[in-house]
Amino acid sequence: MPELIKPLLIPPSIFEAILEFGGTICQAKEFGLAMDEITTLARKMIVFDNFVLYTQPDSIHLEPIFARAIGRGRTTEADLAWGEIIANQAIKMEQAIIQQEVIDQIPSERMKNRFLLGLPILIHDHNLGALVFVRYGGPPFTTEQIPLAKFIVSHIAQLLEHESMVSNLNRLEAERQIDRLQDDFVSTISHELRTPLGFIKGYATTLLRNDTVWEESTRHEFLTVIDEEADKLRDLIDNLLDSSRLQSGTLQMDFQPIRLETLLKDIVLRARSFHEILVELNIGSEGIQIQADPTRLAQVFDNLLSNAAKYAPGSKVTISTALEENRVHIIVSDDGPGIAPEHLNKLFTRFFRVPDQSTVARGTGLGLFICRRIIRNHEGDIIAESTPRQGLTLHIYLPCTIMDPSQ
Repeated sequence: MPELIKPLLIPPSIFEAILEFGGTICQAKEFGLAMDEITTLARKMIVFDNFVLYTQPDSIHLEPIFARAIGRGRTTEADLAWGEIIANQAIKMEQAIIQQEVIDQIPSERMKNRFLLGLPILIHDHNLGALVFVRYGGPPFTTEQIPLAKFIVSHIAQLLEHESMVSNLNRLEAERQIDRLQDDFVSTISHELRTPLGFIKGYATTLLRNDTVWEESTRHEFLTVIDEEADKLRDLIDNLLDSSRLQSGTLQMDFQPIRLETLLKDIVLRARSFHEILVELNIGSEGIQIQADPTRLAQVFDNLLSNAAKYAPGSKVTISTALEENRVHIIVSDDGPGIAPEHLNKLFTRFFRVPDQSTVARGTGLGLFICRRIIRNHEGDIIAESTPRQGLTLHIYLPCTIMDPSQ
C-alpha cells in the first residue's frame, strides 16, 4: 500500500493569524501601525522576545527601521542593536539562519542564552533588508519554524514595497507640484513685471521723441504715470523679497510694546489719504497693548485696506476691536462683492488669486500670504469668512495685555 501523507496540522491560533495577515497588509495606511499589528500576529505563530526589521539603504549598511521588545528582553538596553550580525549574514547568504549566542556580561543566566532567527527580505530578486527574531533562554528556533517566518517576511516585503511605491508617488507628485508652482511663478511675475515696465518704457520713450514738443501738463501727466508705475514695480519687488524671507524664516522683526489704538488710528488716517474708500474705526476696549513690529503690522493693515480699495471699490471698510481673554480680536470687514466659499481656504496661499477677481485689478497673490506669515510671526492668526455679494471679513487674533489707565 502507498504510504499515506499525514495532513499538516496548524493550531487554530496560528491559522487565525495567517488569515489576518493579508487583511493587515491590504488595509495598511501607516507603516508603523501596520508593523505593530504584524508583530502581534507574528508572535501568535512564533514565540519571540524581540523583533527587529532592518533595511539596506545601500550595499554596505543596515538601518533598523522597526523594533519591538515584547518578551523577556524588553528591559534590556540597545534594542535596535539586537541581531545585526545575523541580519548581515542572512542578507549575504540569502537564506534563513538560526544561531545561538552566549552573552557573558548579562548577569541573568536565562538572559545570557540568546537564540536568533534571521531571514533576508527578498522581492523581485532584490534584497530589501532582513528580519530578525530574538528569543532569550530558549527553546531554540527550529527549521520547522522557518516556513512560518518566511510567510511573515513575505508580507513585510509587500508592505515595504507598498511603502516605497507610495513614497515614490509622493515624491513625483511633489516634483510635479514644484514644476507647476515654478511655471505659475514665472508666468505671474513675468506678467506683473512687464506691466509697469511697459508703462515706464512707453511713456519715457514718448517723452524722449525729438519730433514733438509736449505741453507742460502732458509732460507732468506722463511723468506721474512713470512715477506711479515705478512705485508699483518697487512694491512688487518688495513683496517678492518679503515673501521669500517669510517662507525661509529669515525676515527680521523688531518687536516692541505698542498701543493698538494708536497704531490703528494712524493706519486709518493714512488709508483715507491714499485710498478712495470710507474707513470706520471702532475701538471696543482702550488700553490694549501688544508686542509687535509696528512697521510689519502696519504693512498687514495697509495691504488689507489696499485690497478693499482694489476689489471692493466704493465700499465701506470697518475696523473694530474686541478683547477676548488674553488676546485682541481685530475685525476688518467690507461690503464689497465677497468671495465664493470654495476659494476661502486658498486665500492665504502664495500666488493664489481669486479667479473672478483676477481681471478686476492687478496683483501677484502675495499680499495675503505675507499678511498671514507676519501675523503668525506675532504668535497670532488671521482667518477669512465671506458670502458672495455680502462682503469679506478678516479676523485677526493677537496676544495682548491691558495697560494701566494711570500710565
